[in-house]
Amino acid sequence: MSAAIVPDDPLLRVPGHELELGWRSSRHARRLLTLSLAGALIALLAGRPEFAGVAAPALLLLAAGRARRRDLAPARIIVRVRLSVGRAFEGEAIALEVRAEGHGDRHVWWMLHPSAEINPGDVTTADGGQARFTLVAERWGRRRVGTMSVVVRDRWRLAEGHLSVNLPVLDCYPGPADQRTTMVLRRLPNRVGEHPARTAGKGIEFFGVREYLPGDRQRSINWPASTRRGRLQVNTFATERSQDVVLLADATSDVGEPGSSALDLALRGATAAARAYLQGRDRVGVITYQWSGVSWLAPRLGRRQLDRIIVSMMTSRPLTSRAGWARGASSGRLPRAALPPGALIVVFSPLLDQRLVESLRNMRERGFTMLVVDVLNAEPPVRRRSSEDRMARQIWQMEKEAIRFSLHELGVPVVHWDGVQSLDLPQAAYVRRPLAARR
Repeated sequence: MSAAIVPDDPLLRVPGHELELGWRSSRHARRLLTLSLAGALIALLAGRPEFAGVAAPALLLLAAGRARRRDLAPARIIVRVRLSVGRAFEGEAIALEVRAEGHGDRHVWWMLHPSAEINPGDVTTADGGQARFTLVAERWGRRRVGTMSVVVRDRWRLAEGHLSVNLPVLDCYPGPADQRTTMVLRRLPNRVGEHPARTAGKGIEFFGVREYLPGDRQRSINWPASTRRGRLQVNTFATERSQDVVLLADATSDVGEPGSSALDLALRGATAAARAYLQGRDRVGVITYQWSGVSWLAPRLGRRQLDRIIVSMMTSRPLTSRAGWARGASSGRLPRAALPPGALIVVFSPLLDQRLVESLRNMRERGFTMLVVDVLNAEPPVRRRSSEDRMARQIWQMEKEAIRFSLHELGVPVVHWDGVQSLDLPQAAYVRRPLAARR
């Protein structure tokens, strides 16, 4: 029996692909043919007719199966393929559902051939014509899931039809790191948000007490303070504002082991930071440095902005009309929309590209408040144990220290993240107090 079709089945909304089957004899049929030929040969050579009687049923079964296949075997079937989601994060399990239609009472056998970076999990077969696979994308990127081999077999397993189906493409996002806290600027723009400012206004965080003025709400009267001072006193609350946050992801250097390289950590850290700041109702944008140029996405609010940021970092072209592309551009040439005045800039970089370091210096001289997260966890490989190799390693370490020292002298704090611990730990010293731009 073919697969039962449920009216509200999501697979019905997926367009089916009509594919042609290539029929050939199965292994079971070839074994029967070998047995019948062996029996006939022994009967002919040894003069023993009983061996021909042993071979006759197999030959009759093969002949009947061939005639039935010629009359009833379908030449084409319809295959439907559906992924539970079109995009997922690293390590997130997704479901792959496949169904064959038009195969009659024949058994359908499925075999998944995953592509690189796709880890196949368990398979749960509902019936002969439908199967469900569990897949896990191990590394970010635009990944083709692979191919699916479909084999249709008749009732006696004498013939089988083969075809191959190309599976859809999955957008795998970098798995975000753990970050729950955010940094707040000392001077916030005059825009409603969730960060308490240093001025009184309409908010929920207590700011102070002042004398009652006509028009104040009675519910804000502080009766204990009024009793002590002999005059009506009212509570004041801090104004809640938002800030502009620009995440700078360095994609110029990809050193280290795949899966934990500098580029992997930069994208995962930027994804975690984007999620944390967007949850705080901040406007978040991204700038991605690459060898071919600089791509950017203007700061915006909303949950969809996280998807735009991730896609902007993963691709070399902008996603929407609000994103831009400047080949060979530097921070000084970026438009005002990419770097709003007074924005907080959080940089995720291994600090190996001198051009990026100069761009950071330029941003700092323009008055931007910055924090650099060093994501380099690899060292130059040791090819031979010699004095020249040790000296080269020492020079490399000295250059790294010189870059960090120059940034510190400019007032740019640099913290190191190993990619395993939470991002809250290296940034803890700068989360407790508001950040102020020093000129």
